[in-house]
Amino acid sequence: MSTATTTTPLSKTPAGAPDPGTGPGRALPGEGRIGLRANLRHIGALARRNALQIKQDPESMFDAVLMPIVFILLFVYVFGGAIAGKGNNDAYVNYVTPGLMAMMGMNIAMAVGTGVNEDFKKGVMDRFRTMPIARSSVLIAKIVVEVGRMLIATAILLGMGFLLGMEIKTSVLDLFAAIGLSMVFGASLMWIFILLGLTMKTSQAVQGVAMLVLMPLQFGSSIFAPPTSMPGWLETFTDYNPLSNLADAARNLVNGGPVAHSVWMTLGWSVLITVVTAPIAVAKFRKKT
Repeated sequence: MSTATTTTPLSKTPAGAPDPGTGPGRALPGEGRIGLRANLRHIGALARRNALQIKQDPESMFDAVLMPIVFILLFVYVFGGAIAGKGNNDAYVNYVTPGLMAMMGMNIAMAVGTGVNEDFKKGVMDRFRTMPIARSSVLIAKIVVEVGRMLIATAILLGMGFLLGMEIKTSVLDLFAAIGLSMVFGASLMWIFILLGLTMKTSQAVQGVAMLVLMPLQFGSSIFAPPTSMPGWLETFTDYNPLSNLADAARNLVNGGPVAHSVWMTLGWSVLITVVTAPIAVAKFRKKT
């Protein structure tokens, strides 16, 4: 007795047609929306990777370690007498040190742009973009590590300031508030420099454009000298300069004085810069070839 079996022939997928198992209607493994917990885990892993890079290349910390020492010595002993008057270096230390906290943030932020540009050249970013991770986590991890470098630079700056005679005329909590405000503003600036790093073709071009932005903002501010000593047109520019708001906020938090306006202006600038530049930077990161 024989039994007949029927078989259904398998139809071959026509050339050029999407595979039904991997077509647009079905997500690949690892694709899809990434949850907050997973995103934080990815940021932590990538931040650890960036920190290990610094450990393997200690020379990359030279700017964060040496720059605050050079700047505070330069401005206190070279320009302090001319700005505050001969013999008034102690008073000028209390004026310029909180302002230099704002300057540290801008200079450290510039390094993020050059780092992103170099990582793309090495192919590191291309590997990250093939992984099932949020694209923003790659950039946020770099910001986390750079904020750590900024904290180190600020600690060295304040240490030098105390050695040169700086005094806290308010409280330690106010000093911490000034440091925190500088970190928030510095982190927002990093998105600008990340965008520059994703847009410019070379790291030298990133540095060149960054310096064109940095120089007017730094020296056309209240970081080094009171705006009242400047020409009227420059004093007007200084009033709208976000670095002046940060310098005034940090200075008044340390030395005493009205802080509400300058603090809210600094926070407002930080939010505005982040809201505008962060989405553009992430989109540019996704599409960069």
